[in-house]
Amino acid sequence: MRTDKDLLIKGLKYIAFTIALMFLAPVVMYQAFKNEDHPWFWPVAVIGFLLAIGAIGMGFYSIKVILDALFNTKKK
Repeated sequence: MRTDKDLLIKGLKYIAFTIALMFLAPVVMYQAFKNEDHPWFWPVAVIGFLLAIGAIGMGFYSIKVILDALFNTKKK
């Protein structure tokens, strides 16, 4: 059983993107909730929540890609 190195690199890139989203989403949501009386509160809050949901989704997807690379499961 060999590891698909190209798919593993792709999974590690997704993990890096996920980590970036994991830090960016709370910062954006903190800025939104710090300025609740500002007119841009709702757009910034929605963007923060979308980034958080994206971080969760990318986390699951990147783990799936890495496991596919390690266990050599090919799509047919």
